Amino acid sequence: MKYNRLGRSSIVVSDICMGTMTFGTGADEQTSIEILDRSFDAGIDFYDTAENYPVPPDPKYAGLTEEIVGRWMKTKPRDALIIATKVSGPSHGWIKAAVRQGKTSLDRHNIVLAVEASLKRLQTDYIDLYQTHWPDHGTPYDEILYAMDELVRAGKVRIIGCSNETSWGLTKSLMVADSLGTARYETIQNNFSLNNRRFEDELAQVCRQEQVSLIPYSPLAGGVLSGKYNNGARPAGARFTRYLEVGERQAVMARRFVNDKSLASTEAFMAIAEKAGLAPVTLATAWSKQHEFVASTIVGVTRDDQLDDIFAAADVILSDEVLKEVDKVTKEYLYPMG
Repeated sequence: MKYNRLGRSSIVVSDICMGTMTFGTGADEQTSIEILDRSFDAGIDFYDTAENYPVPPDPKYAGLTEEIVGRWMKTKPRDALIIATKVSGPSHGWIKAAVRQGKTSLDRHNIVLAVEASLKRLQTDYIDLYQTHWPDHGTPYDEILYAMDELVRAGKVRIIGCSNETSWGLTKSLMVADSLGTARYETIQNNFSLNNRRFEDELAQVCRQEQVSLIPYSPLAGGVLSGKYNNGARPAGARFTRYLEVGERQAVMARRFVNDKSLASTEAFMAIAEKAGLAPVTLATAWSKQHEFVASTIVGVTRDDQLDDIFAAADVILSDEVLKEVDKVTKEYLYPMG
């Protein structure tokens, strides 16, 4: 396992991070603990969660994932773990949070309420990386950063980051932090995969120039790059099989991930993987890790047997020939997720 620094901070993490967003619904607690234990034994020290998990968001379950992670943390030395969690963004847009009666935003009031609740559920005195789950461009960045800086100064949070942020939002936040002398976003957690390379268009340059680390989520494009949705398959219990049934917002997301273009590109990537002697999941994970602006790739599973192909990527370095074949597919199926 390789280890990288998060932004300009002192924190160094494994270049694979275990995501937990399905823990409590997609995976029951016993299965979740088994996944966490195997990840820890494999050398993964970085774990990502959120107050709004598990997904899809539901007030009946919100916070359950953090509670499961918190109970597991008690079985390990706290200093051996790098724990990341998130405060929900505003609920008056595309997403309505499952916490605080859907009255969330990134003002000081909500940030303080969120962090105290997360600390309690995680049964810890501090959070290593505290992130805004999605941006609140209607709230001034000075208010957001002052509130986050208070948490750092109080010792409740070590460093801060953002998620699902735009190039403007990340750049603006860094300018404000420099101006105010507050803590800055050391990381950005955005969608990035073989099927969604939009991060490379603009945000990657911001990360390079400003020394902000990407910790990409969905490197398997929601499981699509495993090939499980190819040839019209809709596996029982799979995320996008369920999303097509539970509501229009989820259905829109499912159609973004699973469509003719994304399935065609997936088929081409699977052929590259086979030629290279790799499982498709291993190829996708290794490719994500192999970018200089990526510190750690967030993976997620619902079953213990899904871990082997991910762990296999820990020591894989893709050859120039494989990378050229990947780029050729990208040019043929440009922006398959829109």
